[in-house]
Amino acid sequence: MVATPTYGATRDRVEEYFDRTATKTWERLTSDAPVSGIRQTVREGRDRMRAIMLSRLPNDLTGRRVLDAGCGTGAMTEELARRGAEVVAIDISPALVEIAAKRLPEPLARQVTFTSGDMLASDLGAFDHVMAMDSMIYYEAPDLGRALAHLCPRVRESVIFTVAPRTAFLMAFWGLGKLFPRSDRSPTMIPHNPRHLSREATRNGATGSISEIERVSRGFYISTCLEYRA
Repeated sequence: MVATPTYGATRDRVEEYFDRTATKTWERLTSDAPVSGIRQTVREGRDRMRAIMLSRLPNDLTGRRVLDAGCGTGAMTEELARRGAEVVAIDISPALVEIAAKRLPEPLARQVTFTSGDMLASDLGAFDHVMAMDSMIYYEAPDLGRALAHLCPRVRESVIFTVAPRTAFLMAFWGLGKLFPRSDRSPTMIPHNPRHLSREATRNGATGSISEIERVSRGFYISTCLEYRA
């Protein structure tokens, strides 16, 4: 894993937030329950981003092993399993993993292994694809570069992930979490420039390349889909 003080400290803050502070908030946000106007835009933005990320993969994933890195309550995991993938679904929050496991339709359960912990752990094995939706958005560029370099030898095809783009809006607020009530604020999101991330990954030994796929801007959800190809 990326054993740096900044990575570890950020990971701990993310775990504290999702596993203890905002579990119920995210359970509701990722369901069909009514939510506030702000959270509705986040829900719609996340749905759109998930569709974009999935569009980068084959419709038939039979025989492919996919890591859902930061699976949350399991929406991405379910779609990957429906396409036939063998999915390892991991999240830093055991509480969210429990929700994801309960939500997964029974016929798909045999294709999914749920676990909690660090998404970069080497003992998770090798994968054809890694999907990391909004799970890398809290880390500084050097840690993201190290993370990609760490994953590179274990990924046969692609890592599809999201970052907060360096827009004027996000730089002014320094993260979407600051738009929520104080009690529900998420850890600080770090805006990134894709070219900078690519340089950091290369500097740390990654041999592939990063390309920008598409940006989603839906109300208070603003995120960019990037693809690293080994």
